[in-house]
Amino acid sequence: METIKSVAFEYQNNINIKEDLRERAIGNFAPMTFKEAKHQVFKDFHFSFPGGESSTEAQKRAVNVITSIIESNKGRKIVIGTHGDIMTLMLNHFDNRYGYSFWESTSMPDIYKLTLDANKLIAVERMWGNGER
Repeated sequence: METIKSVAFEYQNNINIKEDLRERAIGNFAPMTFKEAKHQVFKDFHFSFPGGESSTEAQKRAVNVITSIIESNKGRKIVIGTHGDIMTLMLNHFDNRYGYSFWESTSMPDIYKLTLDANKLIAVERMWGNGER
């Protein structure tokens, strides 16, 4: 929410919280490293660690929200704040080239501008980010 707070204030809009845009729980991935675990869940979208959520499950809940938001805001510019993993899964829904490598390339925080037409991803532009991890 901190990332989009200033935009909401500038345009005098409220921030609507959509719980299904929360970060996914990766679960108990020991003895792997965090990056190894992320790679695993992106490599196999149906795999989940104990207590975690698969990419398929997380993508489904996030895409349900994002498509609803897009549908109810046709022709308007919108700002959505979420976590890098969920953002990557949403992008992946529109274009499967967005996966682990893209997630790994993002900085936190990061800002991307998406151009969509009728639920088709037209363009992705990185607006801000230092590119370092």
